Amino acid sequence: MNAPRLYTYYRSGAAHRVRIGLALKGVSYDSVPVHLVRNGGEHLLPPYRAINPQARVPALQLGDGAIMAQSPAILEYLEETIPQPPFLPKDPIERAQVRRVAAIIGCDIHPLNNVGPLNELRRSGWSDAQVSAWINEWITQGFEAVERLIGDADWCFGDQPGLADIYLAPQLFSARRFKVPFDHLPRISRVAGLTDTHPAFVAASPEKQPDAEKHAQQDHIRG
Repeated sequence: MNAPRLYTYYRSGAAHRVRIGLALKGVSYDSVPVHLVRNGGEHLLPPYRAINPQARVPALQLGDGAIMAQSPAILEYLEETIPQPPFLPKDPIERAQVRRVAAIIGCDIHPLNNVGPLNELRRSGWSDAQVSAWINEWITQGFEAVERLIGDADWCFGDQPGLADIYLAPQLFSARRFKVPFDHLPRISRVAGLTDTHPAFVAASPEKQPDAEKHAQQDHIRG
């Protein structure tokens, strides 16, 4: 059976999550870059819409041809089919607490700073300075909540990385990219230090991807 194909964009937070999940589970895959800015957005063109009608990344095509999309669904699939190492604790209440943090990031922070909403703000006449202030506001609000909810162990919830860390790491990249400070948040800063050195997180990081652009930081709020 062929290796899975991950349709990805190096700076996509959702694709970044899935890359971390695949790396933690030890799944090898072929990376298929889909540029979200070039050519008006390659994700909007017919070849990719045939893969994912929603025209979003990531999408994961399994060796048997089955295609799934949306990072939560892909991560749940990985957790259900590859139990070790686990993304979630066994206790139902603890699982709910981990999912709570993942949802804050995945539902309340990331979507407000995604390419589509930011471009819509620009079309409405917002300046780059106003867009940057918007990004800063929502990342800061979300991080302050996450800081109060994660624990004092090594990772967000325990001594091994899990679902909350998978969601937090891409948002840390965004915070750094958009120059949103979080050094006043000691728990988040602690996890950031771990994600900077853990092999799975390093391998999944945007700068390590085959489609990474060396000078992308120059256009720091676009794409």
